Amino acid sequence: MGAVRDVRVRPALLYLASGWSTLVTDVHGRITGNDPQGFFAHNTRLLCRERITIDGREPIAFHTANVGAHAQLSYVELADGEKLPSEAFYLTIERFLGEGLRTRLALHSWAAAPRRVRVAVTLCADFADTQEAERGYTGRHVEVRREWHAEHDELRLVYASPNPERPELDRAVAIRVEAPAAVRCAGDTVETTLTVEPHGSSFLDLVAEPVFDGHRMAAPPASYAETEDSAGRARATLAAEFTQLRSSNVDVATTWTTAANDLANMPLGSPPGPAAPFAGVPFYQQFFGRDTLTISWQALLAGPTMLRDSLRINAAHLGQRVDDWHDEEPGKLLHEARHGPLSALGADPLGGYYGDWAAPLDFLVFLGQYLAWTGDRATIRELRPAAHGVLDWLAHRADQDGDGFLEYHRRSPGGVKNQGWKDSATAIVDEHGGVVDNPIATSELQGYHYAALRHGAFALAAVGERSRAAAMVARAIRLRRRFHSAYWMPEHHSYAQALGPDGRQVRSVSSNDGHLLATGIVPHRYAPALARRLFADDMFSGWGLRTLSSDHPAYNPFSYHRGTVWPVDAGTTALGLARYGCVRELHRLAEATFSAAALFEGHRLPEAISGLPRDAAHPHPGVHPQACSPQGWSASAVIAIVQALLVLRPIAPLGAILVDPRLPDWLPDLELVGVRVGDATFDLAVRREAGGRASVRTRGDHITVIRQPTLLSRLSYQFLDR
Repeated sequence: MGAVRDVRVRPALLYLASGWSTLVTDVHGRITGNDPQGFFAHNTRLLCRERITIDGREPIAFHTANVGAHAQLSYVELADGEKLPSEAFYLTIERFLGEGLRTRLALHSWAAAPRRVRVAVTLCADFADTQEAERGYTGRHVEVRREWHAEHDELRLVYASPNPERPELDRAVAIRVEAPAAVRCAGDTVETTLTVEPHGSSFLDLVAEPVFDGHRMAAPPASYAETEDSAGRARATLAAEFTQLRSSNVDVATTWTTAANDLANMPLGSPPGPAAPFAGVPFYQQFFGRDTLTISWQALLAGPTMLRDSLRINAAHLGQRVDDWHDEEPGKLLHEARHGPLSALGADPLGGYYGDWAAPLDFLVFLGQYLAWTGDRATIRELRPAAHGVLDWLAHRADQDGDGFLEYHRRSPGGVKNQGWKDSATAIVDEHGGVVDNPIATSELQGYHYAALRHGAFALAAVGERSRAAAMVARAIRLRRRFHSAYWMPEHHSYAQALGPDGRQVRSVSSNDGHLLATGIVPHRYAPALARRLFADDMFSGWGLRTLSSDHPAYNPFSYHRGTVWPVDAGTTALGLARYGCVRELHRLAEATFSAAALFEGHRLPEAISGLPRDAAHPHPGVHPQACSPQGWSASAVIAIVQALLVLRPIAPLGAILVDPRLPDWLPDLELVGVRVGDATFDLAVRREAGGRASVRTRGDHITVIRQPTLLSRLSYQFLDR
């Protein structure tokens, strides 16, 4: 079977992303009017079509490529450059994305005589929501008012409400034409005539700037350098901070580099946490509570700023009241905040939607993890009120029936049915393939509740709340004891996916078990069997862990949560396998993930790949039809897997790290450059030696390195068949 490389996700499209803005073009850099192309800002499509003509003809680029994350360059041939004497005449189209979009059209001549060229651009807006653009915009009819402001050479396309006395949305896009000659406008088309001297160039800029509620968002300058807006400054901060990885294994090194670059290019730029990442490109470029937290936690080995800002922005959106439409409750954290027309018009509750049980738990878990990596007690004190709010919600609202387990329920008719880790509508199914009704107590939520109590206790104890911390640890111990007896399925050597509304086990085998290992809620004597079950043929595809067993009647290899393989699961599960000393399974999962990454263009892992087996009949697994790429937590999973292979645990308050490197034979060495733990920045070099033991060296600021297995791995060792 021949080698497979450079598989592309959504191969007919190119994307740029910056903060809350997205540009989606075809492979020639055009916005043709076909969905889902367009220029989007804050989940709203402001340009759905852009047609460029030169002397009445529409040119097509012979080469288009992105330059970094926020710029694009196309080359177009306009005359036969092979003629003698030369008549070479070219057009370049440069895109620069920030809060707005700057498009530079430049004509370049190598001909002997001057050229006069008529340049016309037709521009259309439809103010579609990103959700509508993604599925094909056929719904709402939107009137668009056109305004030509000749004094500024500016065309405004304005959302026109059906009832001017009761405007629905105050949204527009202003397209200013910056050109050396007079500009004319007729309907949707702006036009000018440019003169290009021999061996010279002439250009015009189309500067598209969103105008929302009277606020105009500036387009960036025509520069490939980093933008100076909030998102650009956050990108520069992360790029300078992130740890680099070097290795003789080129696939591992390249996958890390791509992942770190993607993460550095994904901050939203929104206060109070500008480095908090959006979820993915093209259509999850918005705030998701658990996504920002999970991405930032998994990527801690790369740097801590992203998690600090994610904690801050989540704390700023703590629920304050009971609001059924938005599923809001005091102390809950935001699931997502969309700015698109559907949410702004009240067609859905997603403008500020709280239907998620995972984000509040993640907040407490990662608060403790942030402290372990940074020793930053000042930020813990700053976030303490939000932690108290989450704890109050857990104590009084998250367990409605008082059985000691968290069960989610939806109150909003427009909300999300499943509000745990797997949040699609059909994610939770019983052993017969039937969708389980709410309320549901999924297994991973109990594991994260356990971890939230333990890690939250560590954070609060560090700022003086020792009695509260002790009570939290006691609650965690009680939960751990109850959990195993309620969820364990001895005949499957795994845990039930959930407890249903009747309190009975939902007896489906799923990737939730990997999350349970990561949280530490699994009794050590059961961990080896659970790990082996995860890597049975029905769960492990060879590229990763299926979200649902392929033996299940509801299994579908391309279903979002009923059979696909999610790299983010691999990152979390790898940390769990390392915690329990399940080295054989950890190495299999790491190899599968890096091998999958090597299939894709740039070694970039997409959001989800299919659950098809890794065999001769399937040279590559394909991707989920709506997968994002780049995707934040697919990138962060790469960082987490490397941390797992090192079994690295930071103790920043003591200026130390615990390590127990377990490098497989296909990864003989790696060096991390610029690791940050507390106030120390250091390089960490690990090399596999004969017999599998690894040497560890550090260089830079002093850090105490303690070689020590995890406690649970030492306890589990006697049960491991190694």
